[in-house]
Amino acid sequence: MAGETVSARSGRRRYIVVSSADKDSPRNRFSNRLAAVPRSPGVYLMLNQDGAVIYVGKSVNLRNRLRSYFNPGAKLLGKTHELVNRIRDFEYIVAESEREALLLENSLIKEHKPRYNARLKDDKTYPYIKVDLEDDFPRVYFTRHQSKRRNARYFGPYASANSVRRTLDVVKKLFPYRTCTKPITGKDERPCLEYYIKRCIAPCTGQASKAEYEDVIRQVIAFMEGNTDKVVLELQNTMIAAAENLEFERAAEMRDRLQALKIVYEDQKVVGLGDEELDVIALARGHNESWIDVFFVRQGNMVGRDHFIMEGTGEDSESRIIGRFIHEFYLESNPHLPKRLLTEIEVDDAALLQELISEKRSSAVSIDVPQRGVKKRLVEMARENARQGLAQLKIKWQSNSHLMENAMEELQEALSLPTLPRRIECYDVSHIQGSSSVASMAVFLNGAPDSSQYRKFRIKTVAGNDDFASMREVISRRFKRLQKSSDKLRSEPTVAGGTVPEAGSEKRDSFSQNPDLVLIDGGKGQLSAALETMLHLGALDIPLASLAKREEEVFVPDSSEPIRLPRHAPALFLLQQIRDEAHRFAITYHRHRRGRRSLKSTLDMVPGIGPSRKRALIRRFGSIKAIREASETELASTPGMTIRLAAKVKEYL
Repeated sequence: MAGETVSARSGRRRYIVVSSADKDSPRNRFSNRLAAVPRSPGVYLMLNQDGAVIYVGKSVNLRNRLRSYFNPGAKLLGKTHELVNRIRDFEYIVAESEREALLLENSLIKEHKPRYNARLKDDKTYPYIKVDLEDDFPRVYFTRHQSKRRNARYFGPYASANSVRRTLDVVKKLFPYRTCTKPITGKDERPCLEYYIKRCIAPCTGQASKAEYEDVIRQVIAFMEGNTDKVVLELQNTMIAAAENLEFERAAEMRDRLQALKIVYEDQKVVGLGDEELDVIALARGHNESWIDVFFVRQGNMVGRDHFIMEGTGEDSESRIIGRFIHEFYLESNPHLPKRLLTEIEVDDAALLQELISEKRSSAVSIDVPQRGVKKRLVEMARENARQGLAQLKIKWQSNSHLMENAMEELQEALSLPTLPRRIECYDVSHIQGSSSVASMAVFLNGAPDSSQYRKFRIKTVAGNDDFASMREVISRRFKRLQKSSDKLRSEPTVAGGTVPEAGSEKRDSFSQNPDLVLIDGGKGQLSAALETMLHLGALDIPLASLAKREEEVFVPDSSEPIRLPRHAPALFLLQQIRDEAHRFAITYHRHRRGRRSLKSTLDMVPGIGPSRKRALIRRFGSIKAIREASETELASTPGMTIRLAAKVKEYL
């Protein structure tokens, strides 16, 4: 009802929620109801004809802001004009201060994901690099989840899984920490390959003590924090000490690591920044999406650079877009907050954002716009990078021939795949109450179906309605064939270093190809069945995922929570395509088998009709219905049939 007021509390905050009435009233009558809106700070929500929230905004004066949308004389820009035409109702929430309105606006945008609000693209969990200090011999690895336990260090977030991999590649080349997950006892008989290529100091065999391994982890953390000078000094001291003790091999290892680190250090160093700790943020605007580039500077060294996409930016001002990004990225995601943020323009709500980020960091944080010097040049460099990034993104969008390439890249990032999924295999099981069980394998190469690679399976070892056991059988048969093919290739003679192919050999067979991704049609149960089989067969390096049809959620083995791709994402479209193709192929084969079984069981009852005559009848008439409707003369004219046998067929059918 008009003027209805509901009080609500959230922690120490008190809000008054007021919902407008008469949702079917035309827009020109909103002004009558706006008189009841207070001149207080708060948040407003615009709703469409379905009651869905399409925009969330905040204001220090709710009445004035809401009236600005419905003022007949107002000159509205394209995006706002379109928004107002879609508004059929509005609600507002009164807050105690502008600060609380800002916090509430952000939480409502994250909850409703309104079409006309600027927000970070996708609601994915951003990846981090984690150093798990709970372990006696800590590992350094990729994660998307932050534990509440304090004894761990997180670096990030990064915009993509590729960004994490590139960083880990650099760190791994510089510091020989372990990547294995086995318990470290120091009593293993021999180290793995990583030790011999100088990528691990092998604490598993006692080659390195716990203290020596802790030194490596401290160096990793110092390097990730940008404190490269400290790592260089420590390596120099270790090298000198080893040489004095006549440990020349160890001294040489320190020398090589030091040289590699100095190369990275020179690439990182930003001349003129001293020991500054800051992030540089710049923006390039597209039609309805904007590219944000961020440079991360620690101890005067540029330790990283990443980019993010803000969608729904439309005609929002650059200062508002950057303000939204700072709020979402630094207050919602980022565990490391620098002392300063450098931006190219003044940011909306800069004072409030400074206050909130300072509280989170427990020390002062400033948001500045540099006017001259090295900081100004750094912001200009970030802006140029953003422009170039957006230009490249536009080229991808405009090139339809690259659409599937984009989808594969998006899929690789979303599922953290080691390589681009150029060959995707999808498996589906089909039956009716456990009868005539079959399965299919559909294959997509470079984003397109390759029907010559499709394969079908008749379930042989499973009786009844057991999809999980059927999936285990199919995966087992497929990857046993892959193993046999690999063994055969290794055993074949070679000429001039190459394998001699034979015409029609198994190397051309679909089962001999290694997939970049195996997709299972189903949920966590089907995924677990496939994973169990692949682990048993030793196919540990083949990525695996499943697509559940009801909510179109993607499940992967390493996560209990599903991955929810955006509904219109090319990556989801690609997965749906191959899933539907596998389902179609399985259903077709199942119907064929069921039809043949039905036909076979009926004709089997006819005395004198053996396999040859059955094949002849099926070949001529095609179905049991056509045989039933045929005359005795037509049946008798079939090769191998007689009038007497034709009469028996008619009698039994």
